[in-house]
Amino acid sequence: MVYTEEYLQHYKTVMDHGLRVVTTPMPYTRSASISLFVGTGSRYESPEIAGISHFVEHMLFKGTVHRPSPKEISEAIEGVGGILNAATDKELTVYWCKVPSQYLDLAMDVLSDNIRNSRLDLQDIDKERKVILEEINMVIDSPTDLVSLMIDEVVWPNQPLGGDTAGTKESVASIGRPELTAFMASHYGPGNAVLAVAGCVTKEQVEAAAAKYLGDWPASSPTRWFPANDGQDGPRVSLKTKRTEQANLCVAVPGYHSDHPDRYTQDVMNTLLGDGMSSRLFLELRERLGLAYDVHSYVNHFKDTGSLVVFAGVDTSKVNQTVQAILNELAKLRDGVSEEELTRTKESMKGRLLLRLEDTSRVSSWTGAQELLRNSIMTVEDAVALIDSVTNDDLRRVAREIFVRDKLNLAIVGPYRSEDRFRNLLNF
Repeated sequence: MVYTEEYLQHYKTVMDHGLRVVTTPMPYTRSASISLFVGTGSRYESPEIAGISHFVEHMLFKGTVHRPSPKEISEAIEGVGGILNAATDKELTVYWCKVPSQYLDLAMDVLSDNIRNSRLDLQDIDKERKVILEEINMVIDSPTDLVSLMIDEVVWPNQPLGGDTAGTKESVASIGRPELTAFMASHYGPGNAVLAVAGCVTKEQVEAAAAKYLGDWPASSPTRWFPANDGQDGPRVSLKTKRTEQANLCVAVPGYHSDHPDRYTQDVMNTLLGDGMSSRLFLELRERLGLAYDVHSYVNHFKDTGSLVVFAGVDTSKVNQTVQAILNELAKLRDGVSEEELTRTKESMKGRLLLRLEDTSRVSSWTGAQELLRNSIMTVEDAVALIDSVTNDDLRRVAREIFVRDKLNLAIVGPYRSEDRFRNLLNF
């Protein structure tokens, strides 16, 4: 593959009050995607207000001074064929909108109005609290979602990073208008945000819109995030007893933070293991052993830590065999892989990256998230070079470093009564 220097060239401007504006012109498209990133998430929350970032995100779609109802907000964007949404994560919250490019100004108006002029009406707060509690209940009732929450709690116990982004039923019940307004005043400001726009737009158009709608955005003083506490000195197991037809499980090991020099080695390892139908886990557990319909792996990279997680849904009588098969695949990576498999994996990663970045919303997310979390933006060429640089020696070294018994973690949802029966499985 050949990548030109002009591919997805971006422009960054810092406004006088600290808002970072990143523009990526894509003149061959017909859309404009806006991503407004705010540097807050569940890692910024004490237990008493756990879930408040997520609560704020919900409330900013409930009505503003200029558009008093959710219907008026959604109709403004959907009426021109656009999409409006948001998401809260551990380290960031993002509000995004994709519209035909001629409606850039409208999208900026709606997004900024939501962020700056939401009414936070008391009745709306009480109503949305019930919605969020139902969202928490939905996750609890979904074994696949629940086990994904549980594995984070096992890897990072008793700390915000291991908790549910939505918070707990107790914390959500205690959050009111004073807490919401105080949290927004602290975290929602230009110095703690990035505006990323990609599509059929120019740098001048985006900067003019940013000045018009966000130029007088008041400053904020966000609190610091809670660092990860990694004190693991032996295998950990968490079980949620549920009468299910299938056992859902996750096996995880701690991984690398987002700026770690071995971050991309771990990403290549994850693709080899469980990303796609040609991955080792899929071919072994599904195609050869017939243990699982869904088996895959994924990685998390945070500011100071990370993880590599394997998920599988299996027959309740096949848990032992499944865990052993997963551990066998992890252990095999200590001996490296063939050069052919390594090359194929890296080409797959590069190809998927390029395909994702044909979408203007993916590009605005790519640039905005990096700028917010890393204070710099990696180009596609940089990412490709880092993927290409991973060697078999790197894979062996990293596998031997992270795939060790004392760092193994297991979460299970299924019809079992004791964790002890699974603890002895965690061994290489």
